[in-house]
Amino acid sequence: MRQLLLVYVILCCLSLAHPFCPSQCTCVLHGRTDGARTRSVVCNDPDMSDVPVNVPVDTVKLRIEKTMVRRIPTEAFYYLVELRYLWITYNSITSVDSAGFYNLKVLHELRLDGNMISVFPWESLKEMPMLRTLDLHNNRITHVPNEAIPYLFNITYLDLSSNKLATLPSDLMDIWPPFNGAPIFANAYQKVVLGLQDNPWLCDCKISKLIELSKMSGTPVVLMDLFMSCSGPENLAGFPFQRVELDNCVKPSVMSSATKITSDLGSNVILRCDATGVPTPSLSWAKSDGSPVDNTVQESPGDGIRWSIMSLHGISFEDAGNYNCKAKNYAGNAEATISVSVAGDISTTMVPLMLGNKTEPTKPVTTVIPPTDTPISTTMMTTAIPTMSTTSTMSTTSTTSTMSTTSTMSTTSTTSRMSTTSRTSTTSAAPKRPKTTTSKNLQKGPLKQAKPQPGGDGRKLAADEKSKVIDKSKSVKDIKIVEETSDTAVLLWRADGLPNDAPLTVVYSPYDEGDMKRTVETKAGSGKVLLEGLSSGMRYSVCLIVKGSAAGKDPCTEFYTLDDVEDGDTLFIFISGIACILVMSVIALLLYNIIDLYYKGHNTEYDEEELEKDSYVKFETISMKHRTLNGQPTQLWARRAIHESERMLLCSRSSNDSCAPGRAMTPK
Repeated sequence: MRQLLLVYVILCCLSLAHPFCPSQCTCVLHGRTDGARTRSVVCNDPDMSDVPVNVPVDTVKLRIEKTMVRRIPTEAFYYLVELRYLWITYNSITSVDSAGFYNLKVLHELRLDGNMISVFPWESLKEMPMLRTLDLHNNRITHVPNEAIPYLFNITYLDLSSNKLATLPSDLMDIWPPFNGAPIFANAYQKVVLGLQDNPWLCDCKISKLIELSKMSGTPVVLMDLFMSCSGPENLAGFPFQRVELDNCVKPSVMSSATKITSDLGSNVILRCDATGVPTPSLSWAKSDGSPVDNTVQESPGDGIRWSIMSLHGISFEDAGNYNCKAKNYAGNAEATISVSVAGDISTTMVPLMLGNKTEPTKPVTTVIPPTDTPISTTMMTTAIPTMSTTSTMSTTSTTSTMSTTSTMSTTSTTSRMSTTSRTSTTSAAPKRPKTTTSKNLQKGPLKQAKPQPGGDGRKLAADEKSKVIDKSKSVKDIKIVEETSDTAVLLWRADGLPNDAPLTVVYSPYDEGDMKRTVETKAGSGKVLLEGLSSGMRYSVCLIVKGSAAGKDPCTEFYTLDDVEDGDTLFIFISGIACILVMSVIALLLYNIIDLYYKGHNTEYDEEELEKDSYVKFETISMKHRTLNGQPTQLWARRAIHESERMLLCSRSSNDSCAPGRAMTPK
């Protein structure tokens, strides 16, 4: 009986117990029509600085609003397994831990608007598989990474408005119709609502699908504000999305000039790759072993196109390997591989060191000998030089016919002699025997003489082999620059002995700035090439590289580009030209008048002769009338006709009396 009583008391206590509510929060228990109860907790105390940890475990809705909470720590809501709605709005939150929403398996709605979040842990969304609403409005988010895309598939309400987003992942819109390939139904039951307004959008190919979506109607994706506008680039700033046309981003595509190259030892090799994509991809070179690559040049001749050239001068066996040309842009990466092989021979000679009458142990000296017919295999040749002491001259032997491979060292006919005298009274000599080789490729050719070299306390004999045999009669000569302008120049040359279709590479760059090299591919027979893209008033260096030429032996020249005339100078020249034309016109007019007056002065005699001709003028003579007796007033004067003899002669003489023989005298 006591046990039953104890159980009853415990059950009564449990029935009277109520979940504990935080002191700075308000807990409300809501009843439902089905008899079940749900609990909501509201925490809006302005003095609250941390997320409450003693919230009832049966809470379904938690609201933390207008508090001083600055961060969401790890597993802040771990024990709230029934939480469906979490609103943490208009607080001072600046950081959210990536595990802050751990164990919220049934959370349906997460609102974090009105905070100061700059970086949101998108990977934390995987802890909320039932999440459908994500509100990040009015924060400071600047970036949405590509890694966030897989966690947004089930989101039906995403608000990123009033942030600092300038762009979005180019693949973000592909998770929603119509870009995911799903059919579009105008009366679709489920819509996806996106809030992206009030952001400083940079209108490029990354958001081209968003701009395209803003122009569509009847799609399952609904934008809260259709009248968004561009903030950049400068040529599109202020334009609404409806008036902007952009290309979609395209993943880079890389194409190399060759996939495998075999070149002679010591020659020059140029590797080239071209890439296309939107936006224009960037190119970089790297060797397969991770070693750095220098001497690269790249240029973009147009939008969506870029090419790059890497040059190897005087290649050695260390340069052999795979070279990767990598292209990258917003849409993805791509690369192409070029394999470089080096062909040549290696000769090893045993050289003794002699001191007086003593002979030091022989030491191997290795010399690289490139083949004349570009063999594919590498041949190892070993020459053994026996030593001996003698007082005669040192004789050097060589073969004049085809050498045969033998196991013994036999002496052949002597073709030349070299006499040497040691520093002491004793003369030491070492006769040279024919080389023994295991190569089948090398059949003919005289052996090289070993020249004595001073070193240490004695003399050392070494084989002096050239790394590259060049036919000097075939080269590029008379290289010069003509027709220089502010941004172009013409390079001329003469191909002496080279075939017209021989490949030629023109490399030019500003003087002493090798990292700004540019190249132009041409043929030796063309004789000239136009150098473009130059800067005005600069000194340039240009070289012609012929395949097979020795490194550092390429013909080069230098030139200067002309200075640009600025706009102010152009206007001054234009005005000066007009002024000069006006002044010259005035001067010409004055000269004309002066010349005219000059000629008139010379024609004075002719004018006097004309004036000397008789010129007659007819004058009227007026005489006074005689008065009549009747006394009536009449006119006192009357006209009188004159005779022909009374005409007055008008001339240029000073006296009228001398030139008027028939002067009429008027009676008074």
